[in-house]
Amino acid sequence: CLCACQMIAHAETSHFNLTLFDAHVNLLRTQTEAMSAALAGVDSMTVTPFDQAYESPNEFSERIARNQQLLLKEEAHLNRIVDPAAGSYYIENLTVSIAKQAWELFLQVEEEGGMTEAVKAGRIQEAVNGSNKARHEAVSKRKEILLGTNQYPNFTELAGEKSPLTSACCCGNENEESDTEFASLNTDRAASEFEALRLQTEHSGKRPKAFMLTIGNLAMRQARAQFSCNFLACAGYEVIDNLGFPSVEEGVKAAINAQADIIVLCSSDDEYAEYAVPAFKALDGRAMFIVAGAPACMDELKAAGIENFIHVRVNVLDTLKEFNAKLLK
Repeated sequence: CLCACQMIAHAETSHFNLTLFDAHVNLLRTQTEAMSAALAGVDSMTVTPFDQAYESPNEFSERIARNQQLLLKEEAHLNRIVDPAAGSYYIENLTVSIAKQAWELFLQVEEEGGMTEAVKAGRIQEAVNGSNKARHEAVSKRKEILLGTNQYPNFTELAGEKSPLTSACCCGNENEESDTEFASLNTDRAASEFEALRLQTEHSGKRPKAFMLTIGNLAMRQARAQFSCNFLACAGYEVIDNLGFPSVEEGVKAAINAQADIIVLCSSDDEYAEYAVPAFKALDGRAMFIVAGAPACMDELKAAGIENFIHVRVNVLDTLKEFNAKLLK
């Protein structure tokens, strides 16, 4: 009977993009993934509870996970349509692209001796771990956004007793230095390094305070203050925004009175040539000084002793690690 040869497709939502902070955003991630699986026509699915990254799922989170599937069935009625994505150029073109690349990988593995030989040689693990590394790098540079973790974090959220749960492959091989037969896969979640950074801040008992010294062009200072607040809050820092100061001296004085550990100068590129050095000198090493942006005069500012710049091209994770090393001594 050919029915015995029919493939049964089961889908499970990803563990890779679950987060400990702002964990209820996980519901949006898993719901999107469940919808994608339903559009693909899988035979069955498992929706991961939103709290699985940091605790054993409880009755509430498991009930919500079950209800997520029921929403797609009872309210979106995806079970009543044979092919909900039919006619969508975007989805059909993407499906063909994925299928083509998957088939090419399948043929390549077969030519190299099959899946077992590829796993024994470590080629599968190398490819998967390479993809994992690239995804982590994209998250660290904000090329891939994890809402609430590397972008737009909840400024006041604390982990409290929550801590990330570790995972390992079924053979118990947790690292590649193990003397088991096969190399292992890296199963670290995308948010793991940002979470470790923020937990380091929280557990240090010292929450650095970042003060926005906003001055000059109204639109630019507001935009850069918002960018800087989101940037620094990803490490769990307390951020203090301001409407603006008439002079750098008044801004520095207000920051010192607020007992700020960090002062971020927020203005336009053109005005940094005027404001940055006087502000840096007025601060006189009493707090970390940061310029928000990458102005054309950056080399001149560095020559004057200013070391720290934050902008869209920096590696957010590496930069925050450097700040933590200086601030949490």
